[in-house]
Order: sequence, then structure tokens, then C-alpha cells
Amino acid sequence: MNVRKPLSSAPVLRYALVLAGLLFAAGCTLMAEQPGAAPEAAPGGGGQWGRDSGRPAPACSPAVMGSPFIPVDSWVYPAVLRLYGLGFVDDVFLGMRPWTRASVERMLEVAGGRIEDANPGPATDEAEDVYEALMHEVRFDIEGPCLVREGATHVESVYSVARDISGTPLRDSYHLGSTIVNDYGRPYQSGFNSYTGAGGYVGAGRFQFYARGEFEAAPSGTGYSTALGTALALMDGTTYYFNNQLQNITKIPLSQQTTIPTGPIAAATQGRVMEAYASVQYLNHIIAFGKQDNWLGPGLGGGMAYSNNAEDIYSLRINRIQPLYIPLLSRLTGPFRYDFIVGPLKGHSYPVSPWVHVEKVSFRPTENLEFGFERTVIWGGFDHEPVNIKSFARSFLSLTAPQGNVKFSTKDPGARFGAFDFSYRLPFVRNWLTLYSDSEVHDDVSPADAPRRASWRPGIYLSHVPGISKLDIRVEAASTDPPSSTLSARNGGHFMYYESVQKDGYTNAGQLFGDWIGREDKGGQGWITYHLSGNEWLQVGARNQKATSYFFPAGSTLNDINFGVLKRLGKSFAVNATYAHETYKVPIYLPGPQSVNTTTIQIIWYPERKISF
Repeated sequence: MNVRKPLSSAPVLRYALVLAGLLFAAGCTLMAEQPGAAPEAAPGGGGQWGRDSGRPAPACSPAVMGSPFIPVDSWVYPAVLRLYGLGFVDDVFLGMRPWTRASVERMLEVAGGRIEDANPGPATDEAEDVYEALMHEVRFDIEGPCLVREGATHVESVYSVARDISGTPLRDSYHLGSTIVNDYGRPYQSGFNSYTGAGGYVGAGRFQFYARGEFEAAPSGTGYSTALGTALALMDGTTYYFNNQLQNITKIPLSQQTTIPTGPIAAATQGRVMEAYASVQYLNHIIAFGKQDNWLGPGLGGGMAYSNNAEDIYSLRINRIQPLYIPLLSRLTGPFRYDFIVGPLKGHSYPVSPWVHVEKVSFRPTENLEFGFERTVIWGGFDHEPVNIKSFARSFLSLTAPQGNVKFSTKDPGARFGAFDFSYRLPFVRNWLTLYSDSEVHDDVSPADAPRRASWRPGIYLSHVPGISKLDIRVEAASTDPPSSTLSARNGGHFMYYESVQKDGYTNAGQLFGDWIGREDKGGQGWITYHLSGNEWLQVGARNQKATSYFFPAGSTLNDINFGVLKRLGKSFAVNATYAHETYKVPIYLPGPQSVNTTTIQIIWYPERKISF
């Protein structure tokens, strides 16, 4: 039997649209919000937080006008994070990305006033550089046009990437590790790799369409031996599956297991849609359908619940883009935002074409504290469980572990994961140090409820070094080897990012869409960045990843040191260049230490013209 038979999409799309309508109606009832509402100061909120009133908003208000999301690999995010760390902007939800261009412009309104009122000094000068660079980035959105029946189109960027790799790279985030992480699952092998693409958007009033595509080329590779591929499949339990419909056992060939790169690997010459979605903005929500970026977590190096380590999925999204203030409740929790995503995953050998739904809500009770809760469920799939409203509701409402006979039936609630994150600008050093942490747990409601069963990514950010205001330092650790997970679960990595039925786990198109640290691994990252200007920098970084010996025989160790420069060439061009030297030891794959050198040069053109119509 061909285990790659897809699900019929038509009924699923109908169910998804019905679900979106129900959720949106519920949200409208909760908010009691009027179209075109403008934010006003919340009681006791100091003016920077907003709740919606019935007064008409300016024509270009985020409540009225549509705005595209900024891709999560943009330089805008580290720039805004630095502005936040310096203390010049507060209403930033670090754990929920992407942000819209209009949302960033709204943050800059607050930052501009604070910079004007701040005492002169090196930190203020740094904030002003960042502010001016970001204002230049969103200038087209500020200029309008803002009338409902007027529109505009703009090419956001055109880029070309040349990447040369020497040595044998790793490209297996679900098992042995990856040489290149957080790169949308792009293909790469030893030799010359290239990616050329462009992104842009067109919009009118509340409606937007955004698209980014690229042409990718990567050489062929040796890949894993059949013996290693078979060993990993046996470890994962993906050599066969039990067919619920036919009540029999079906074999899964290695060639159909995208999480195991068994050789030989063919050269890649392909066009790919990176992002493409249509959206409408209403009541401070964006409702979007298509292929979309996502990053859930305050970290810079990874997101436990969601990152851009894998290819984006096609999804329906409902995103609250502006903080919501609810009387009484928000006096305790502060304003909050929420995000909902549902869509199919690809590359799973069984169940084929499962779906995933993601829900997150983040709160800001004070200007210095943010915390959020998230839930991810992977459910359904061909030959296992139909994807419909009923199975979605079952997975959404399930809070307890099912019995084995239920797990392997058509009433399976799915693979369930819960996440918790926070960020806090520390007392007495508010404008210097930000402490944050991201975490995720399998088969528990939240890591806050079961910390010893959770995986963690804590970090700390120093926004500027005393005496060297242009220098900042960030350090993050990561672990998916919780101390209280059972030995049987640890063996073979059968706990974090894994499930007994959904054995390809937390992956899309063969790569983890959570944290690149993988399963049963420990490690971390660090960056020292010297800022030449608000959108230019020199950077030195390091990364470590160590898999335990009970994940796979003898485990693994990976270390890399990397150097990067982002430099503007006039107003319209930029060069982003990196060099990384990696060493790894993976005895189950190759004998002895291995070295990999990766040189990447990206040329980016930012067109200066916008066309209005």
C-alpha cells in the first residue's frame, strides 16, 4: 500500500472555515469591541497599554488598515529586542512573533517620545540609531494611502544567497543534529548551494496579500547508509504501522521516511514558496490563510513550541495583533494577545498528513514582565483518524492521557504538548538585563505544572556593556533531557517531540518545527554583537549540542563558532555574510571527529519605491 496517499482537502477546508467563524464570533463577543476602535489608555496603565473604545480611529490606525507580517528572519526583530532591552519601548510581546509592520510602527510611536525625553548619553544614542533604522523600514506604511478604496504594492526585498560547505554537514534535526539551523528547512549539502528569491505585498484597506518565493539549488549528497537508516527507523518505531482502517500491519520503506536522510540524496533544483497568504484585518485581528511564518518564545536562538527551523506550513490563522484590555481581568493580568493556527503537516510516514493546531495567549501584567501559555496538538491523518470538527474538538478539549486502546483508535486525541515562557527586565538594572525562559512539556498541561518533566531554554540579555554601549551580549541554554522522564522514554528519544502514534513527531517536511536542540539533547548558544548602527553589526557566536548516549548509541557532540557581519551599502542594499567552523563527533554515523566549514554571503536589495493605486 502507498502510505503517502493524501487526505481530501475540500471537507477539511470547510471545517476549518466553520471553526474560524466560531472562534472569531466568540472573540467578538468577548471583546465587545467596535470596528475602527482606537486604543486608549487603560486604567492605571500609564498610557502605553490600550483598550478599545468606540471613538473612530485615524484612517491609518492598525485597528482599521491591513498590514503584512514581517518575516521572522528579518533584522527587525533583533533591533526591536534591543530597543526593548534598552528600556525605550514596553508594549512588545517577545514570545509571539511575527509582528505586523503596523504593530512595529505603533511600538516606535512610544519609543520616539521616550527618546526625545531621555537624558543624553550613550544608551540614548544607541536607541536613536535603532529607532531611525526601524522608522526607515516602516516608512511606506506610515505614508499611506489610508483610504479604504485605495491600495499599494511594494517589493519588500530581493535577495541572493551563495553558500559553500566543505566537509560532511549534518541535516537531521530529529536525530543526529544539523549544521545549519533556523533556516526554513532549506536543502544543503557539501559543495556550493544557492538561494535566490523575493518577497512583497499588495493591499487595499483591510485586505492584504503577501508572497515570498525563491529558487533553491543544492548538490547531491551521500546521506546515511542503509544500516544507519534502518537503525534509526527501528529506534523510532517507523519500520511499520498498524492500519486502523484495514486492521493490519503495513511496512514503511526508508525511502518514504523524510526524517531519516538515507542516501543517496539527489541534487535539489527547485522553486519554493516560502510564504504566501491572504489576510483580512478586523477588530484588531488578522485572519489569514496560506503559508505563514511563526515563532513562539522569547529566545533568539530557538523556540520550544515553534520556530523557523522547518518549512512553514499552510494554515488558517487568527491573530490578535494589538494588546486587548478587559476590565477587571486585565487589572490582574495586564493586556494580552493571542494566536491560533491550524493546518496540515507534511513528510510524516504515518499517520500521513496529520494536522496541527496551536493556541497561545501572552500577558503583560507590568511593563517589565511578560508571560505566556501555549498548546500544540498533532492529530488525525490518513489510515488513523479523520480530520474534522469532531476530532479537532476531541483533541482541543483533551486534558488527560488516554488508554492504549483509545490511543491507537480513531478516537485518538493526538500528540499534545504544552509550553510556558516569560521575560523580565530585572529590578535595578531594567535597561541593562533581561532574563527570560522558554519551556515545553509532553503530555502535561504546562511546564509550570510539571517543571521536572519539561524541556527548557533559559536566557539572559545584556543590552549594552558598561563603557562599550555599542556592544551587547546574549546567552541561552537548552535542554530536552528532563530529569524526571522515565528511562524507557529516554531510550531512543521517546519523550520530547515524540509520540507513540505520531512517531515522526514534531516535524514538518522532515525537520523539527520546534527547537533545533532536538530530542534528549543539551546545549546552548551565545552571541556578542557590536552594533555599527541601528541596522548594521559585527557578531561572534558559539553553539553547542550534545545528545545523550541513551538517545542513540554513544550519543553525539557538536560545537561551532561563527562570525557574521551585516553591512548596508547605501540606502537600498545590504550584505549579510557569515562564516562558521563546526566540529562534531557522531560515532553511529562517521568515525572520529568531523569538521565542517560553512561560508554564506547574502546580497539584499530593498527597493525604495512603492506603487499606490
